[in-house]
Amino acid sequence: MAVSTRPTRGPAPPAGSAPEVRLIAENRRARYDYFIEGTVEAGLVLRGTEIRSVRAGQVHLRDAFARVEHGECFLLGAHIGPYAGGNRWNHEPTRPRKLLLHRRQIEEMLAHARQGGRTLVPLRLYIRGGRAKVEIGLARGKHAYDKREVIAERERKREIERALAPQRH
Repeated sequence: MAVSTRPTRGPAPPAGSAPEVRLIAENRRARYDYFIEGTVEAGLVLRGTEIRSVRAGQVHLRDAFARVEHGECFLLGAHIGPYAGGNRWNHEPTRPRKLLLHRRQIEEMLAHARQGGRTLVPLRLYIRGGRAKVEIGLARGKHAYDKREVIAERERKREIERALAPQRH
């Protein structure tokens, strides 16, 4: 995904156009370790200086996951670094953060996640229209042989590209 460099101030975008999306963090390891069976976009409840740290790109999603508890969905294990310009009331980097989803979406995700071997994994965090959003994926774990298949397929594609490269120019 390309990161837009459009300034935040200035003329408004044309009517009907999608708001600017700025990618902050991506969990590339998730696509390697899991089969992603579906995704949903969720808002993220942030406190105090967290949004400043997010905009500065101080986010790591590698060990993060989502869990449904008491009818609410939470992002656990995501690391949002402390804001450098903050004071003693700076936020805790790995605190649980509430995800904003419709009740129907939460129930649907919970039903799918209960089907053994599935988990909710954040795939990427971005800012869209000035709001922090998280793309949550319903993931099923890959076995070692699945990962080897993916690597072998990628190698085959590279070999084909290398063989065709001299013919293109």
